[in-house]
Amino acid sequence: MPIQLTMPRLSDTMEAGTIVRWNVKEGDAVSSGDVVADIETDKATMEMPVYDDGIISKIMVEAGRQVPVGTPIAMIAVEGDSATAAEIAVPPVTTQATAPPAPEVITTTASDARPVPAVSGSASVSPAQDSARVRISPLARRMADEMGVPMSILTGSGPGGRIVRQDVIAAAARMRAGGGAPTPGAGSLVARTASAGSSFLSVPVVALGEGSREIAVSGMRQAIARRLVESTSTIPHYQVSMRFNMDPLLELRSMLNEQLAPQGVKLSVNDFVVRACALAMRTHSFFNASWAGDRIIVHADVNIGVAISLPAERGGGLVVGVIQQADLKGLREIASTTRALAEKARTRGLSVEDMKGATFTISNLGMFGVDNFTAIINPPNSAILACGAALEQPVVRSHQLVVGHEMAATLSLDHRVIDGAMAAEYLKSLKQNIENPATLLV
Repeated sequence: MPIQLTMPRLSDTMEAGTIVRWNVKEGDAVSSGDVVADIETDKATMEMPVYDDGIISKIMVEAGRQVPVGTPIAMIAVEGDSATAAEIAVPPVTTQATAPPAPEVITTTASDARPVPAVSGSASVSPAQDSARVRISPLARRMADEMGVPMSILTGSGPGGRIVRQDVIAAAARMRAGGGAPTPGAGSLVARTASAGSSFLSVPVVALGEGSREIAVSGMRQAIARRLVESTSTIPHYQVSMRFNMDPLLELRSMLNEQLAPQGVKLSVNDFVVRACALAMRTHSFFNASWAGDRIIVHADVNIGVAISLPAERGGGLVVGVIQQADLKGLREIASTTRALAEKARTRGLSVEDMKGATFTISNLGMFGVDNFTAIINPPNSAILACGAALEQPVVRSHQLVVGHEMAATLSLDHRVIDGAMAAEYLKSLKQNIENPATLLV
């Protein structure tokens, strides 16, 4: 009998997954352990292996589709199966939503104006139908009312022809492109907001002006958004800043990079900062702790997360790659680990293992020339360090005005775990490490 591949549950919170790409095509032979697809979950992009030998007889869900966990996505014909048998065994596939590998951009301009196209699909709804009898999810019904999309132009792409939120969004986009901007229902949130004199919701929902665009949000970016809202709404943030003399560190870095160049090793300023933070966390254990309601958990391992920006073709946003036991690693190992995490994040995507266990996070925008900023805590961490650029500027050294390099860094802290005085003591230790970089070599 053919073997059915289904959308796996790759994280404890995963309800649906998007096939970013297939690494095989129909007719390809596969062996146990082969990675046949890359799957985007709500947390990461992960590889999907197979555990049987055979031939890919049918790919049932194309790349870019998002389907619920457990949905059949492909068939493997094993020895003794005929292609006909494999085809017969393929059940119908239903999808919850479409999510292209790269964000879909819908642009509306004056030159794009055209009549609303006829709606086609598996569940057309005629104007005469009672909207109460239409197969539509509660969320989609509410969105249709708020966005002013008539039930008569909606078509369902969900299971059994059910109308889901993506169908409402697509219909609203077609109406805008055809010059017929949706009109919000009288009782909708948009209408109530507009009547109150606020344009915060009504502008993006009611109409898109010339040259405006809509960008589909990937599941990963939705997860990032949820975590940021959770962080800012549940963690009492406060910030403490300090400036560091970077001249000794930059001098040592230049010397080491010159000596290590034949080995292909190049140390960044951020590698030194990671090492300095990790050593300071040994002394200040509450910077390696998490709030747990009725108690504070002080972690045994110092695992430092490094914020990595994703390219636009992967949906943008930030992910956090984790350097495990950073206090036990030297500069060279920190550099190679960070570089490998960044490369994987921007090409294939980080796995859950790559992002697991951070107890402190560093976000560095200095490479872009940013001199100072604040960052949002990455739960369940209690602190994140935002590093600016090491800028050449007039500074006072030994009571003399000279030109030197200084870097501003700002800690964002969870006040439930770390008090202001504790933050000051930690920054004092961090300053000692950074301004005396030879201590980072031992």
